[in-house]
Amino acid sequence: MKTSRLLLTLSLLFLCSTANYAQSFSQEIGIIAGPVAMKSDYGLRGNSETNFGNIGLGVGLVHYINFAYRADCNCYSRDRYFNDHFKIRTELDYHVTKLEHFGKESEKNSIGGLKLRSMHGKAKVFEIGPHLEFFPRSIRDYEAGAYKFAPYISLGVHFVNYDPEVKTDLPGRIGSQANTFYEFLAPSGEDPYIDASSGTTYSIVFSAGTRYRLNDYSDLLIDLKWHSYGTDFIDGLDHDNIQNKSNEWMVWLNVGYIYYLNF
Repeated sequence: MKTSRLLLTLSLLFLCSTANYAQSFSQEIGIIAGPVAMKSDYGLRGNSETNFGNIGLGVGLVHYINFAYRADCNCYSRDRYFNDHFKIRTELDYHVTKLEHFGKESEKNSIGGLKLRSMHGKAKVFEIGPHLEFFPRSIRDYEAGAYKFAPYISLGVHFVNYDPEVKTDLPGRIGSQANTFYEFLAPSGEDPYIDASSGTTYSIVFSAGTRYRLNDYSDLLIDLKWHSYGTDFIDGLDHDNIQNKSNEWMVWLNVGYIYYLNF
């Protein structure tokens, strides 16, 4: 909890400081959207139905600080390696994924299979944070029209607010022995394995993608991102068995439109 609050504070300070100096650079804004594959405690690890069944949708707003071009003089900045190959990206995302139990265990004609099939979840996640984006090719040359594609990689950290849902179609409240699969029932004296409370944490984000130049003022973007979370309760579950080897993580393929504000 303390870590996530620190990340939020640092993100806000970062946004305020970049806003103060924004006229020394140029700025870009955009919108992104695409399918989200949430890897959670629902389903079986490595199961194709789980991998392709628990797919959600994410949308985001992005803002860039472009060091290659200055807004205050409508001119290129000093030709330095950092200015010509790095941008700072700030991102605000929201994604929702409905979660089901897939795999052989849930398909069994048994009480356990019925309990798994009747259990449903939803991961609702809000994220905000900065990224450092690296372009191997010259940003100046790309913006001058020397080539159409500008590939990049980035690394970022997000403050995360999550609000999971966990329910069952069987009678009673989820978490009782009568309606809950045994793996999600915590032994006496341990914290519950099911907790649908909202909370905050952090995520480490790695992405790789490319831009495509449309005109002097806009780009198309395609981006593949990997988010690794600092908690295992993004989906409301944290059980103790062989299937639960790591915290939640997700893969997000998105496309976007970027507009240059100061050109």
